Amino acid sequence: MTDVKESPAPDDRAKAEPRRERPTGSATAAASIVTLVLCAIVGLSVWYLARPQPLIVQGEADATRVDIAARVDGRVGQRPVERGQNVAAGQLLFEIDNPELITKWRQAQAGVDVAKAQLANILVGTRVEVVDQKKAALESAQSNFTLAQKTYDRIKDLAGTGNAPLQQLDQATNSLEVARRSQDSAKLAYDEAVNGATKEEREIARTKVLQAQASVDTIKADVDELTVKAPIATQVYQIGAELGEYVSPGVPLLSLIDLSDVWLRFNLREDLVKGLKVGDRFKMRAPALGDQEIEAEIKLIETRGEYAGWRAT
Repeated sequence: MTDVKESPAPDDRAKAEPRRERPTGSATAAASIVTLVLCAIVGLSVWYLARPQPLIVQGEADATRVDIAARVDGRVGQRPVERGQNVAAGQLLFEIDNPELITKWRQAQAGVDVAKAQLANILVGTRVEVVDQKKAALESAQSNFTLAQKTYDRIKDLAGTGNAPLQQLDQATNSLEVARRSQDSAKLAYDEAVNGATKEEREIARTKVLQAQASVDTIKADVDELTVKAPIATQVYQIGAELGEYVSPGVPLLSLIDLSDVWLRFNLREDLVKGLKVGDRFKMRAPALGDQEIEAEIKLIETRGEYAGWRAT
């Protein structure tokens, strides 16, 4: 005989177990937090999308560039600077060797010395020995003229009485004329020796000195070009000649940039340009300077845009 345990009825089970209630307050708080988070995300997204964006413009920076060239030819003897080096005004950049030009300069200086010596010789006048020599020649010519005059007078008297032939008279007349001309020539030579050079001759000698000095100055200007120096305080940008290389006049030896004169160039749309004018100032930030804020002034607005060959720097 089997014992069977009788189970309680459903209604009785429900009565036997205690009833559990749901926590309605905690569920409401969680829903509120989720709602706030969603609202914050949406609000931040809307603000991020609607916030004003800064104008980002790409352009290029540039500075004053100075191309240095020599006026003479020769070979590069020295170049004490390197690319990227800062140089002061008057600092040596290149030294060119040209022995032929140096020789011409020394020759021109010698020409000046010769011209000055000639001028001094003219200004000092004729030497005493030369004056005495001219004076002796004049006295000799005067004596010859006196003798020729007496001979002529005697033969003329004899020819008048028929005691001398006419041919002898003609010879005496010719000798007298030759003696007179010799005397006049000796007199002129003596006066020239006493008076010295004329005013015109002195001016010519002075002009020759000036001409020789001008030649020296011209060659000296070329000699000075053998030493190339920096005109202003700049930075070496490019070098176009190496040691021992032959250079010609007008060919750039190196390029310098003046970092104290830097400007920026931008290409803007027409709707951005219409409100700008030369002289306006505005503040901007440059990433290349660590996002530092700088103040810029508009110096030039091109009449048309440039598109070909543009590069961002």
